[in-house]
Amino acid sequence: MRAATEAARARRDGRLLVVDASGRIAHHARGALPEVLRAGDLLVVNDSGTLPASLRGTHLRTGATIEVRLAARLTLDAREIRAWRAIVFGEGDWRARTEDRPPPPVLRPGDRLALGATLRAEIADLDGHPRLVLLTFEGTARDVWEGIAREGAPVQYSHLRAPLALWDAQTAIAGPPVSVEPPSAGFVLDHAMLDRLAARGIELAMLTHAAGLSSSGDPTLDARFPLPEPYAIPDATARAIARARHEGRRVVALGTTVVRALESAAAYDGEVHAGPGIATLRLGPARPPRVVDAIVSGMHEPETSHHALLEGFAPRARLLEAAREAEARGYLAHEFGDACLVERAA
Repeated sequence: MRAATEAARARRDGRLLVVDASGRIAHHARGALPEVLRAGDLLVVNDSGTLPASLRGTHLRTGATIEVRLAARLTLDAREIRAWRAIVFGEGDWRARTEDRPPPPVLRPGDRLALGATLRAEIADLDGHPRLVLLTFEGTARDVWEGIAREGAPVQYSHLRAPLALWDAQTAIAGPPVSVEPPSAGFVLDHAMLDRLAARGIELAMLTHAAGLSSSGDPTLDARFPLPEPYAIPDATARAIARARHEGRRVVALGTTVVRALESAAAYDGEVHAGPGIATLRLGPARPPRVVDAIVSGMHEPETSHHALLEGFAPRARLLEAAREAEARGYLAHEFGDACLVERAA
C-alpha cells in the first residue's frame, strides 16, 4: 500500500474502510465516521500532544554526528522529563529510510551527547540493544523542556516529501505534549466532526497516552515495539466506560494507543480503572481486547505491531482481504493516510 506523502491531517479526499463484526467490507469517505458509528457509541480518544523528539547533535567521546530520537517516556509527570528511552542513529536525517541509516559509534554508559547548542545528555545505560539507550538529560526539568522545544524537530520518515512543522504533528484534540510521534488515528477528527459526533449522540471521552516511536529500521529492535508507554485515565472516562458497558453500548477506541491504555487498565479484573499506568500488553489474536468493541485506526502493513493489534479484533485472513481491497482502490497508509474501522469479530 502506498504511503501518504503529505502532512494533511484532515484530508478532504480521505477514505474509511469498514470491516464489520460479520466480516463485511465497506468503503466510505473518511469524513463519514459520525454516520458510520452508532448513536450511543462511546468514542475514546487520546488527547496527547506531540513533542519535537528528533534531536541532532554530537557524540562527544568520538566527535561523531548523531541523531537521537526519543522513543518512550518513563512517566507522564512533567517534572520527570529528564529520563527517556531513546534510539541513536548515525549521520543522516529523515530523508534516508530508517533501515538504511548508518549506526552510531559504539555507545557506552557514561557517554555524553551535545544535542544542539544548549541541550546535553548522558547515556545512563544500554537497554538490551546497541542503539537503544536509557538517556538522562542534564539540567532542571525546565532546562530540558526548553531545550527540547528549541533544539528538536518532529520525528518523520522518508515517505514524506517535505520537512514537518511541529503543528503538522498535532491532532485537533492535542493537549499535554507527551508523545514522540502523533497518535495518528486522531487526524481523522476536525472541529466540525466533533460537533457532528455530538449531534449524532456519540459520546466522547478522553485519556492521555504517551505514544512512542513506531520504527527504528532495525528488525531486532522493531520486534520490541511498542515499548512500555505511560498513560493516565481520568475518573470521568473510567465512569463513562463502565456506564456504556452496563447499558450495552459500544466502546470504540480511536487508535491503537487508546486500546493499549484501556486494556492495560483493565488487565487485572476486566474493569477500566482510573489513574496512571504503564501500557505493557501486547494485544493480538492470542490476547484479544476485553473492553474495546471496535477500533478506528490508520492503514497498517501486515507485519507491524499495529496490525498485530488489529488481529485481536478480526481474523488475519479477513484483515488481509480488506488490505488487498484497499490497495486495489488506492488507499494510502502511514500516519497521514486513510483510516479503517474494525469491529470485534462476532
